[in-house]
Amino acid sequence: MTRKLIFSTRSYSYLKERLLLAGSYDSGVVEVKYFPDGELYQQIQSDVNGRDAVVIGGTISDTDTLELYDLAYSIPHYGVSSLVLVIPYFGYSTMERAVKPGEVVTAKTRAHLLSSLPRPPRGIRVVLMDLHSEGIPYYFESTIRPIHLYCKPLIVEAARELGGDDFILASTDAGRAKWVESLANDMGVNAAFLLKRRLSGSATTVTSINADVDGKHVIIYDDMVRSGSSLVNAAQAYKHAGAERISVITTHGLFTDGGVEKLAESGLIERIVCTDTHPHSVSEQFCAYRDFLTVKSVAGLVAQTIDSL
Repeated sequence: MTRKLIFSTRSYSYLKERLLLAGSYDSGVVEVKYFPDGELYQQIQSDVNGRDAVVIGGTISDTDTLELYDLAYSIPHYGVSSLVLVIPYFGYSTMERAVKPGEVVTAKTRAHLLSSLPRPPRGIRVVLMDLHSEGIPYYFESTIRPIHLYCKPLIVEAARELGGDDFILASTDAGRAKWVESLANDMGVNAAFLLKRRLSGSATTVTSINADVDGKHVIIYDDMVRSGSSLVNAAQAYKHAGAERISVITTHGLFTDGGVEKLAESGLIERIVCTDTHPHSVSEQFCAYRDFLTVKSVAGLVAQTIDSL
């Protein structure tokens, strides 16, 4: 059986290398450079004719989105048999619906853009991971097949490593309560979440906690961490309610605006565990925080998924 060819955008070259180690694949080669006027040049140097190809990339910025789109659009024209897009972090996932009149639903426009990719003989699949909104896969159109890959095995593994069998799995608010409660039930532990009241467009206050956390190790799960402000507020609420220890697990560690530093320096959180779905999670700037921040790779989960397709 011919091995799959693995390509990636530049931002996700680290995950490509980890995926190559996790399975039996061939490395796809793309030359990338800039013209003097700043335009991006890409040349697919691997022979893709008749091969099954995988492209890893994220919509983490407009530039990254277009690099992913241009590469994925071109590969079918050179005779690939099938194409799998692995999008570990789907950017704009919080813009999944319009709240104010005239708002652009960017999660939908990005999905529609990728839905316009030319279809190879054996089709296109898009692997998406721990989406902020369950409705995003339905934005993909045409013959593209979205697959929502849950990172639950890594989350459970991280929770057991942090808390063993004696902890409370918590969420930052009621919005993720059902998912956290389901996960807690699977692990045989109690779940907790915060009830909040909005004070203004940007401010909320915690009104109550649904569970007794006094003297407990509280492990907060959130699907993504941006600046860390919501996590700090949640940790303060659980601490005030008597939590003895607080740890954090997140799938997507964006850590914008000094997020890791903010969490570490809050004095509230012992450890944080994230996956490598976003390039920021493996940034060299966080080397000084490796005793505080642990990063688990999704490469094994991705390999299992693409091998089953």
